[in-house]
Amino acid sequence: MQLRIFTEPQQGASYDDLLAVAQATERLGFDAFFRSDHYLKMGSVSGLPGPTDAWTTLAGLARETSRIRLGTLVSSATFRHPGVLAIQVAQVDQMSGGRVELGLGAGWYAQEHAAYGIPFPEKRFGLLEEQFAVITGLWNTPPGSTFDFAGEHYTLSDSPGLPKPVQQPVPLIVGGNGPRRTPALAAKYAAEYNTSFPAKAEIGDRFLAVRKACEEAGRDPDSLVYSVALVACVGADEAEFARRAAAIGREPSEVRQNGLAGTPQEVVDGINAIRELGGSRVYLQILDLGDLDHLELIAAEVAQHVQG
Repeated sequence: MQLRIFTEPQQGASYDDLLAVAQATERLGFDAFFRSDHYLKMGSVSGLPGPTDAWTTLAGLARETSRIRLGTLVSSATFRHPGVLAIQVAQVDQMSGGRVELGLGAGWYAQEHAAYGIPFPEKRFGLLEEQFAVITGLWNTPPGSTFDFAGEHYTLSDSPGLPKPVQQPVPLIVGGNGPRRTPALAAKYAAEYNTSFPAKAEIGDRFLAVRKACEEAGRDPDSLVYSVALVACVGADEAEFARRAAAIGREPSEVRQNGLAGTPQEVVDGINAIRELGGSRVYLQILDLGDLDHLELIAAEVAQHVQG
């Protein structure tokens, strides 16, 4: 089971805050550092000093880390033209020596679009489908050839499809909880299917829906990674757990029910339950980015018992 650290910088984090977490992620042996791609805080937090751009951040981290995978969970199809995103991701992949993964979704947070003047069409899944087609088409175009695309949302003519990422292919992550279109999209394009913050009782059904979509598409269902993102809140004892839950504004009973939370053994048991459902990767959502001792505890008392 691979454990990845997943951050939400829009809730309040500078680049230096994220760098400290990413370097701790690498030092402590976790598999990857991922971040959300949002431009506006959520809830009652201050959000200061303000949002950081996901791919600008990952470009910096690409040069300041050496081992961990880097990616988004997930970038919004509404934020960037797919041609621009393909260039950005390919460049960060080059800067990292081939350690980037691209999570891409349809986008959902209308308020952040209004706040920064980003169009937010009512129907967005078509945008997402075309973005996957354009991005993979650009990356797969042989050097010296050109790529053309004529869709409902995007038109590209005579594109050289440059630059190329180091990885061939860059792993693509399809995230979402839709019952039909999302599994089909994952079966067509993804190296990984991720379900974020699901009810735990629904995880198995969501994995099964993607496996069925793979079978219908003639793809081996075992060729995908199946992953879950859940909030992590771990304490060496009950008092420390309660303190960490309070620090992120969550009730201990609620975060125990909905996340990977409690004592280290409780979290080990929760991760092993995901493994039994077919998951092989967990994104631990870390909400208090100043609490690096939390990562130390997870590395020492949780990761040691679930990885491998």
